Amino acid sequence: MKKIVLGTVIAAASLFAAVNTTACAGCHGANFEKSALGKSQIIKGWPAAKVEEALKGYKAGTYGGAMKGVMKGQVARLSDADIKEIAEKISKL
Repeated sequence: MKKIVLGTVIAAASLFAAVNTTACAGCHGANFEKSALGKSQIIKGWPAAKVEEALKGYKAGTYGGAMKGVMKGQVARLSDADIKEIAEKISKL
């Protein structure tokens, strides 16, 4: 019984720790395969460092073109760890 409870707690913690990319999928597609609103590059498969640089730049307001304002609002709540996790996910697609 103890092992079942511990396993359930660990599984739940890992689900909550994962960054939810549902908001991203609205514009970029479930697998980041779309050009967001027809104005961005397709980011699927970008190297993690490139994604991380872009997201941090959007957050700081130093990166981006037409979608700069939209993306700044989207990444404002993300921590550096969240950004790193999203970057790793996108790079592996």
